[in-house]
Amino acid sequence: MKHLRMISLITAGALCLTLFAGCSKTDGVSDADASQEISVVPVETLSEAEEEEEVETDPGHEGEARSDLTGEWIDGELAAMCPLAIMIGNTESALPQYGIGSAEVIYEAPVEGSLTRMMAIIQDYTNVEKIMSIRSCRLYYIDWALEFDAIYAHCGQAYLAEDMLSSSYVHNLNGIEGALSNTMYFRDSSKSAPHNMYTTGEGITAGISLKGYETAHDDSYTSHYQFNEDDENEIVLSQGEDAAVVKPGYLVNKPWFVYNEETGLYERYQYGAEQIDGLTDEQLTVKNILIQVCDWSVANSDTGYLDVETVGSGTGYYITNGKAIPVTWSKESQTAATKYFDADGNEITMNQGKTWVCIVQDTYEDNITFYADEASFAAE
Repeated sequence: MKHLRMISLITAGALCLTLFAGCSKTDGVSDADASQEISVVPVETLSEAEEEEEVETDPGHEGEARSDLTGEWIDGELAAMCPLAIMIGNTESALPQYGIGSAEVIYEAPVEGSLTRMMAIIQDYTNVEKIMSIRSCRLYYIDWALEFDAIYAHCGQAYLAEDMLSSSYVHNLNGIEGALSNTMYFRDSSKSAPHNMYTTGEGITAGISLKGYETAHDDSYTSHYQFNEDDENEIVLSQGEDAAVVKPGYLVNKPWFVYNEETGLYERYQYGAEQIDGLTDEQLTVKNILIQVCDWSVANSDTGYLDVETVGSGTGYYITNGKAIPVTWSKESQTAATKYFDADGNEITMNQGKTWVCIVQDTYEDNITFYADEASFAAE
């Protein structure tokens, strides 16, 4: 997929209109009057400064644009850049993960052995000090990365993904490539392989340059999510189910989210403890949770590799501010954005902020659980 920065051009002009009025002599109007020219004075051309003032709808955000990932105002040049989608391991021995707190969107999906793996989507990847541990690709993650027009980083892949990764429209930063492994990817001697591969913002930038990838969205890219506006009240899903605690139902890491009424955010736990970013020692938090139930199959019984259906439609939930509503999802093609709809068929509007997308196999849909309060969760 070709990436080119979108440029908008504003032009202004003045319209001159000349009208001629004519009347018959029987109306009492002379020939001189009949041929009289009537002129309309042209509108003055706006100066460049006035043009900018005319189109600026929010002077408080000059030079900024809405983030496609969070709906919040960020630097305009940064907003036009393709984000990075990077694979992060989620086995207990790989913890803590580093740099994952910088992600605006996190995808979590099952892999072989009922483990989950994460894909962190990061807008401002150039300033990330360290991202670890970087793991291999699974085919279905590529489809989700393409939804955001993201540059895709990983170390190796399941064989099912090889053809897709070699296609021209996947901007692929593969850690097993010799040149990239010496430029972008490194090993942390304090941890054991395969959980010790990492990269840095400087390394990512060097890797992109080495591959010659464009870093800005092209003209065909459209926004992914639909967020509420600044002057709107926060979405509270008043008719939704109470969801003070959310369990997506994964079998090994057994994660859950707890809603913090003071911050308005969901705090993430797994493996019986807080999930933290090793760089900051801070717990991961998000404003929105999307649970997406997908059909799946075992693509190879010897390896246990899964095939998760990303294109098509299905069911799920949208969770924010302590409430959950059922949704349906639809994705028309590998590169198209997944859209989420409420019970009336309207595309949902989400609260501004970070989002966690939990991909759940339809076999385990009944494991998804919401609790009205923490006491109910603790009493389970």
